[in-house]
Amino acid sequence: MHIHILGICGTFMGGLAALAREAGHKVTGCDAGVYPPMSDQLRALGIALIEGFGADQMAIKPDVWVIGNVVSRARREDGSPKFPLMEAILDAGQPYTSGPQWLSEHVLQGRHVLAVAGTHGKTTTTSMLAWILEHAGLEPGFLVGGVPMNFGVSARLGQGEAFVIEADEYDTAFFDKRSKFVHYRPRTAILNNLEFDHADIFDNLAAIERQFHHLLRTVPSTGRVVVNGLEESLTRVLHQGCWSEVRSFGAAVSDFTARGEPESFEVLLRGASAGRVEWALGGVHNQLNALAAIAAADHLGVAPEVAAVALGSFQNVKRRMETRGTVRGITVYDDFAHHPTAIRTTVDGLRRRLAPGQRILAVFEPRSNTMKLGTMKSQLPWSLEQADLAFCHSGGLDWDAGEALASMGPRAVVAGDIDTLVRLVVAQAREGDQILCMSNGGFGGVHAKLLEALGR
Repeated sequence: MHIHILGICGTFMGGLAALAREAGHKVTGCDAGVYPPMSDQLRALGIALIEGFGADQMAIKPDVWVIGNVVSRARREDGSPKFPLMEAILDAGQPYTSGPQWLSEHVLQGRHVLAVAGTHGKTTTTSMLAWILEHAGLEPGFLVGGVPMNFGVSARLGQGEAFVIEADEYDTAFFDKRSKFVHYRPRTAILNNLEFDHADIFDNLAAIERQFHHLLRTVPSTGRVVVNGLEESLTRVLHQGCWSEVRSFGAAVSDFTARGEPESFEVLLRGASAGRVEWALGGVHNQLNALAAIAAADHLGVAPEVAAVALGSFQNVKRRMETRGTVRGITVYDDFAHHPTAIRTTVDGLRRRLAPGQRILAVFEPRSNTMKLGTMKSQLPWSLEQADLAFCHSGGLDWDAGEALASMGPRAVVAGDIDTLVRLVVAQAREGDQILCMSNGGFGGVHAKLLEALGR
């Protein structure tokens, strides 16, 4: 089969392309601004990439067009279509489908799917779970919205029955407004946490809870739902109806709990010791992610003790507290945090690892669709409480970042461009400081620019 993917350079669609190529299909694709690292990965796999969404690509004549959710029926100011290729596909009556639907029909069918859903921690928890199953000899397939450093790739088919997938609640395509994860039909589903997000497509938290319940409806009676016992929103989801075995984690009365610090803790199964995790990761959030992954692996018969040992060699995911370099005793990190809760959790996790007197300089950009809308701007001072100084890149925002951060006083600084931001950070940095850069995008190469400027 020849598939042509529209929006191929996104993390999900790029992973799908790699899986399709591995399965023996001919894969081509297009995107606006064909960019690394995904473009490099795809070309290394022999996948031909085309810049843009021109209608001339109709000459490729694939068996099916696979449409990413970046594609829409939007029009430019002059009235011309933003995605002329999509218009041509519709006009010609060509066969097309969404990425999640294609994946469901051609990769996930017949597999034991383990789906990891939640507002935060999906990529890390998916990577943990895949590594636990790999360590246990189950040779799982996986599709992750990042690059787990234990594997070095974001997706593979695997040799075993298990397939671990990051289960996103964002919509599927312009013609299918259900969440992506309803297509995956998991036997094991992790509900890691649930907060309001994606304000561009969801009106409120209840709307997201409804989608999470749609996911629950697809889990069979012999399946397992692993749920964070600390989240009221997930309790509401379960109360809408659940037809599968439920295992909880996190709360004092949960099935799976932890005793000890996040860097070294005992795993308890209904109060009894079931293993011990000793690893390099910090933060309560990662401790909870670990419990979720252990509870899910247990459904496939991997003992918690075995899972805990596996996590001892877990190397995290690229762009999750990834050290980009140290200059003059100043360390620069790259992290994917962008939602206020994720920012607060990330800053707090770093704070717990530092010696007294060490400073955190938080450098961030409100880049996600939700943050660009300003829906959560009032939460930013709360999210940055544990930072000594905060530097916000405000370029492209329709709201006043300075006003949103005013309650932080001189601890918060706003810059409209990357070069000014770098100059302001370097002027304040001193030996021993930890510069934590947070964005769900490339952030204009701010990490390399900071290291270069600090070196000067």
